Amino acid sequence: MAEEPNDSAAKTMLEKLQEERKSLPIYPYREELLKAINDHQILVIVGETGSGKTTQMPQYLHEAGYTKDGKMVGCTQPRRVAAMSVAARVSQEMGVKLGHEVGYSIRFEDCTSEKTILKYMTDGMLLREFLSEPDLASYSVIMVDEAHERTISTDILFGLVKDIARFRKDLKLLISSATLDAEKFSDFFDSAPIFKIPGRRYPVDIHYTTAPEADYIDAAIVTVLQIHVTQPPGDILVFLTGQEEIETIDEILKHRTRGLGTKIAELIVCPIYANLPTELQAKIFEPTPEGARKVVLATNIAETSLTIDGIKYVVDPGFCKIKSYNPRTGMESLLVNPISKASAMQRAGRSGRTGPGKCFRLYTAYNYENDLDENTVPEIQRCNLANVVLSLKSLGIRSLVNFDFMDPPPSEAVIKALEQLYALNALNSHGELTKIGRMMAEFPLDPMLSKMIVASDKYKCSEEIVSIAAMLSVGNSIFYRPKDKQVHADNARLNFHTGNVGDHIALLNVYASWKETNFSTQWCYENYIQVRSMKRARDIRDQLEGLLEKVGIEIVSNPSNLDAIKKAITSGFFYHAARLQKTGAYQTVKNPQTVHIHPSSGLAQELPPRWVIYHELVLTTKEYMRQVTELKPDWLVEIAPHYYQLKDVEDSSSKKMPRGPGRAAMS
Repeated sequence: MAEEPNDSAAKTMLEKLQEERKSLPIYPYREELLKAINDHQILVIVGETGSGKTTQMPQYLHEAGYTKDGKMVGCTQPRRVAAMSVAARVSQEMGVKLGHEVGYSIRFEDCTSEKTILKYMTDGMLLREFLSEPDLASYSVIMVDEAHERTISTDILFGLVKDIARFRKDLKLLISSATLDAEKFSDFFDSAPIFKIPGRRYPVDIHYTTAPEADYIDAAIVTVLQIHVTQPPGDILVFLTGQEEIETIDEILKHRTRGLGTKIAELIVCPIYANLPTELQAKIFEPTPEGARKVVLATNIAETSLTIDGIKYVVDPGFCKIKSYNPRTGMESLLVNPISKASAMQRAGRSGRTGPGKCFRLYTAYNYENDLDENTVPEIQRCNLANVVLSLKSLGIRSLVNFDFMDPPPSEAVIKALEQLYALNALNSHGELTKIGRMMAEFPLDPMLSKMIVASDKYKCSEEIVSIAAMLSVGNSIFYRPKDKQVHADNARLNFHTGNVGDHIALLNVYASWKETNFSTQWCYENYIQVRSMKRARDIRDQLEGLLEKVGIEIVSNPSNLDAIKKAITSGFFYHAARLQKTGAYQTVKNPQTVHIHPSSGLAQELPPRWVIYHELVLTTKEYMRQVTELKPDWLVEIAPHYYQLKDVEDSSSKKMPRGPGRAAMS
């Protein structure tokens, strides 16, 4: 008997979720929508964010029988946080365990099983599935969601699914977008019909600043506190450009509200960004307690990918981080840029979901009218294409010129990508995949990283190189520097750099030491290392190790031969070599450009080495090289003779160098 109340609690939970499903704007259109999908092979669906299209459509298709015979409905998302949180929500609504009937697949994490019939995934993962299943035979429906984000993977999917649909007449294609440029999608898919789902729109009051703000971070904090103290109840959503800004504001807000104590109601600060642990990401969806107010600090993921209930106020500083690539110099930089008008509209709309809302734009009405572009430039026109070209070549697409792009990438960028892949030995002089290229294409990594892994076979250090590759893939979230313990944190970090081994080997040392402690969480705390990033690195490493076996690379460990490890790194990253100048800055060897060692690098503290190789360039206040390791210049000629001649690396020793001889000269 004791079980019954629990059962009924679960049942009412399910019933409650079913009622919520029926209250979504998409619900009245269910039959009409299913009829349209039945009648047309390709359908463009426009529904405002929050109309329920992402969570409901795959369920409707399942209920209508599209998943019988074990076929799947696949739904792609540009962002991994969205794929995970949507899958979690849908599994709750269907009353099944996440990873069983409803699952998700993102890079380095596959949460699906034989039972899976509704699969949410990042657009990049579906691209990888094309490699093993070119006709996508396991799917009855593919829904390309958030198509308006125009990520590079979404754009390539467009071309590929359009092609498949021509010979797989049984495959249904749904292209879903939150904005009104649906005509463009419709034209691309041979004038596919457009189905509009009206959203719930309450009026939103838009407030502009009277003069431009000098510091939008400070303006955002002040605005949040003003709303909190003067406005009626309702949660606040603030759009920021990235993790650092979010953490800064998080700290300042907590500090200032603590200072005010009981004078004001409680303000709960909830950050959301991709590197946040999953359990903390879920916090933003929890209902706000009575008498408190929640403020969500988000990147532009909250613009259209996630819907958070209860938001009444939006604070929009008008910026986002955008990747831009200069094919002439081969430099990719993440820059903080003004958003487009389309984004500004989306952001404002987030406050009018559950009732009338207010949007505080921290820029002037004049800025909005005259300084913002209409739409964001598609990613394919502003990023490094080496990865794309390698994927398309491995899918058997010979000529990129004839590939059906909605917006073709600049030819300069395509040429640069082909050159880079040729230099990495992934393509031969006819532009065809080589054996090395085939192996590289198996790894879901940037071609330089995958070349480094493939080269580790030759230098007998694959064990170490996959650890380094996994650590580099996690990004720059390994070490953390709490504001009050920066000196301790920096000292802890420098311990891994003993012997000036460079940043790559230091990352290897971090991983190896963590492994020695049997992956201890306590050890991470003591060394100011983010345990979550380390766990992610371990997951990635396991996957990469599996792929080594798949491509036939033996797993060999050679921890003491640092030169071999550095040579393997150089095999992938010889493109990224720089030499010290008289000024103390560095200059990249090809396409000369002045660059600096990032202050977070272990080599920043020391006598600067004469030659270095770096993982990536980031443009913040200066052009910085991130993750830097010293190298011997003759390695460049030895490893990449087709790319470097002796004249590129010979030091004219008559030139005076700063601060005594560089380390490379002494060793």
